[in-house]
Amino acid sequence: MRLSRIALAGGIAASTVLLLAGTASAHVSVQPLGEAAKGGYASVNIKVPNERDNASTIKVEVNFPTDHPLVSVSPQAVPGWDIQITKTKLDKPLDMHGRKIDEAISKVTWTAKGDKGEAGIHPGYFQQFPLSIGQLPEDADQLVFKAIQTYDNKEVVRWIEEQKDGAAEPESPAPVLKLTAPAGDGHGADAGTEKGAAKGSDERTTASSETSDASGSDTTARVLGIIGIVIGIAGVAFGVLTGRRRTA
Repeated sequence: MRLSRIALAGGIAASTVLLLAGTASAHVSVQPLGEAAKGGYASVNIKVPNERDNASTIKVEVNFPTDHPLVSVSPQAVPGWDIQITKTKLDKPLDMHGRKIDEAISKVTWTAKGDKGEAGIHPGYFQQFPLSIGQLPEDADQLVFKAIQTYDNKEVVRWIEEQKDGAAEPESPAPVLKLTAPAGDGHGADAGTEKGAAKGSDERTTASSETSDASGSDTTARVLGIIGIVIGIAGVAFGVLTGRRRTA
């Protein structure tokens, strides 16, 4: 009897821990597809779960940081959702690749299309909203994307609380994109392309040299073969003539 009670209590405790863990992890997040290297461009997914049992998510707003503005933000089309991109004038223009940039993307909004009860993210489901973003800052370790989630019962959840060092996770944490070290030697894909081209050139040169050597060896072998045949024929002819003379 006592063992049964202990097992029951253990099962309830384990279920409670799993329930709390599931609740804590069910929030809007940003997930990179591959690396999000400083100074480069990245593809990310804004993952939005539905946390309600009796309502659907019909609107998602993602606000981009103003201290590290992003000039390029390209959303991928998502079936069943309208997309609106909001730009903001910069107080201090950016110098990118020799061009002065005076505005940046400040917000992207996804709004579900269709009738109430049919559109949006239904209870028990989640939706991913793909984005291509850049140029990522070189002087930051992360970017904070504050998000606002709206349900069809007019409830609004603001995922805007930033994580403090050493503190517990806030109730409604803002999505955070961790940035990795710059790729390669700072020249990005161009450097890789140049190295690849040089390597390809070396390989082609080596292959050409090997082909020439092989061709030369093959020609030499053929010449030697022909000479051997001629010498053989001459030897046979000499032997026949010698035999005839001895017979005569």
